[in-house]
Amino acid sequence: MVSVRRSTVIDAPIAAVWEVLRDFNGHDRWHPAVDRSRVEGGGRSDRVGAVRDFVLTGGERLRERLLALSDKEHSFRYSIVESEIPLQNYVAEVSLKPVTDGDRTFWSWSSRFETPAGRERELAALVAEGVYEAGFEAIRDRVEGRGGTLPAPAVAPAGDAIEGLAMVIDRHGGPEELHPARVAATVPGPGQVRLRQTAIGVNFIDVYCRTGCFDLMTPPGALGMEAAGVVIDVGPSVRHLSPGQRVAYACPPVGAYATRRTMDAALVLPLPDGIDDETAAAGLLKGMTAEFLLHRVHRLQGGETVLVYAPAGGVGRLLCQWAKHLGATVIGATSSEAKARIARAAGADHVILPGRESLEAQVRALTGGRGAEVIYDAVGRDSFAHSVAALADCGHLVSFGQASGPIGAWDIGALASNSATISRPNFGHYTDTPEKVAAITGRLFEAIERRILSVEVGRRYPLTEAAAAHRALEGRETTASTILIPEEDSP
Repeated sequence: MVSVRRSTVIDAPIAAVWEVLRDFNGHDRWHPAVDRSRVEGGGRSDRVGAVRDFVLTGGERLRERLLALSDKEHSFRYSIVESEIPLQNYVAEVSLKPVTDGDRTFWSWSSRFETPAGRERELAALVAEGVYEAGFEAIRDRVEGRGGTLPAPAVAPAGDAIEGLAMVIDRHGGPEELHPARVAATVPGPGQVRLRQTAIGVNFIDVYCRTGCFDLMTPPGALGMEAAGVVIDVGPSVRHLSPGQRVAYACPPVGAYATRRTMDAALVLPLPDGIDDETAAAGLLKGMTAEFLLHRVHRLQGGETVLVYAPAGGVGRLLCQWAKHLGATVIGATSSEAKARIARAAGADHVILPGRESLEAQVRALTGGRGAEVIYDAVGRDSFAHSVAALADCGHLVSFGQASGPIGAWDIGALASNSATISRPNFGHYTDTPEKVAAITGRLFEAIERRILSVEVGRRYPLTEAAAAHRALEGRETTASTILIPEEDSP
């Protein structure tokens, strides 16, 4: 990962500098490297989620998404979603601070990104000098000596705790342990946000938390790691969210099975206009998982053969769609012809069903004896040995779930038979900072808006029927994604 940071002092009031910089689509009017720019779909250029499509004077095309903007803090954050210059997972922040001595402005411009091997120094210099330093000089020429006024401050939260309804457990156990309880969403403190939730995602990690398989919560408490909703109010120091804004999250701590919630705001993100609440609740955690599995854990290449378990499920469908778009040959492994039809519709070239031949024999028959270059296995205990046997030489097994139970102890020496690589990624390690979440969701939202990915809601349950949703999930009765809807008469 490459980090670039440059700063300067502009001899002009902060309001004058901010007036120019806050126009996310205005850089073609002041930056010497930008030829022309437009906001996709029209609309305001200061809208969080806006994408600017621009061309540099050298002819290269880029598309960047506005991730956050604060008039109070005079800052904004953005990411590259597509670029003809190989700046990968690029996230940048522009921040202004007043310098009281002479009414001047301190300007910091920073970014983190990845590059092809061997080009780190070249591309770091391009960003630092060709973008940041050149931008400093252009703004200095434009605004030095001009005046301006500061924007109005944001309104601080006020009021008392708001009562709501949550589905909680008092002890680890089966779905029957889920029951409704009254909860209070407190006034947000520093760094917190209070939400009115409109749609809640149901994921297998919720089952692991309910049973105690994963040590992510100690009863009593509410389950759930994913939801969408509307900001009621924010606490001090929260810069990227504002009351009335549509938002979503997929992160610990658990507690999403609720109508109202107060939580840390750092990993709560604004939703683009093109992503509705149900799509966000159904697809954020699963889509973020698919993104890091395909682009970070194993960077899937066109021409590779990929095996996806549970291809009709929430993550599986997204893996099939995205892998097919990336040019892979996709094999799905599922339990019924009905689910096989869903997998084929999602992009699977072949689907394996239980039969007289083993999974690995069927994979090798489909690949001319070679096996799969990468396998995405969320089943665990019942599938692991078959997955190892189905790998091509030097193949990569990504074991990212354990629906059938833990895989148990394995002799690493056995993997030498095909020089296998094994990964066991943890969602939290790929999504634990705002920068990581911005990079992943920038690519995810882009894929949804361009219809590379279609997020389907398979089942909807009222929040108070969360136990029924868990039974269906554990019974392998579901396809696509399951969500909970807070009842309209719930507080």
